[in-house]
Amino acid sequence: MLKSPIKTLIKVPNEDEASKYAQRFERYHIPQIMGLIDGTHIPILPPSDGYKDFVNRKGWPSYVLQAVVDDQGRFWHISCKMPGSAHDASVLRQSELFQKAHLLPKAVKNVEGQDLRLMVVGDPAYPLLDWLIKGYTNSPNLTPEQESFSVYLSSLRVGVEMASGKLKSRWRVLLKRSDFHFSFAPTMIATCCALHNFCEKRNDGVNLNWLNDICETDQLYPQPTQPVHASVSTSGKNAREALTQYLARHFPLRQGHLH
Repeated sequence: MLKSPIKTLIKVPNEDEASKYAQRFERYHIPQIMGLIDGTHIPILPPSDGYKDFVNRKGWPSYVLQAVVDDQGRFWHISCKMPGSAHDASVLRQSELFQKAHLLPKAVKNVEGQDLRLMVVGDPAYPLLDWLIKGYTNSPNLTPEQESFSVYLSSLRVGVEMASGKLKSRWRVLLKRSDFHFSFAPTMIATCCALHNFCEKRNDGVNLNWLNDICETDQLYPQPTQPVHASVSTSGKNAREALTQYLARHFPLRQGHLH
């Protein structure tokens, strides 16, 4: 049986591949990172029945595309089945990524006395887990070390935002509401993600003028912000503390605006 082209171009890395991603991500000084996760909203023509479910926090109907990228901005996991009203944490819980997280590559490494598995970096809208790391919630009570960790992590997360920008600039159908039936939209979105990987693997560049078009579209369809998700697992907390100590021990403390 032939494999789906989408599954051929978008697939979870094996342990060797994930370890190589982590080695390259470590140029940002943080060890054990194999991917960056984020959600972005894609405009759709919603059904009349259940319309409200698709309306996001900015007031326009969408599907949420949850994507994980490697250090080169290529998607290795996507999920685009949840309507726009869903919080990123809910999108995560309903995804195959979350349900099969125990099968993700681990390649355990000792960092500051803690055995850490390979992890994915998310923003504050996601839960803190042993395989999904995020920065500290912005607070006047943060220590300089905690603030510095969050700033380092924020600079790392730019990679997934850039991948999303390239995706939409290449495939304009993702920028504005199309006339596709809403039930077909997830397939269309996934196909665009697969084609993005195809282009990236062949070093097919993106025109800067295309990226500028995204800024104009953002005024029409502004991306909704997500509330902080407070869920913190003990293993996730221990992993974050170990990485915070590691950065403070080996690299200069950084300050910056935290989201």
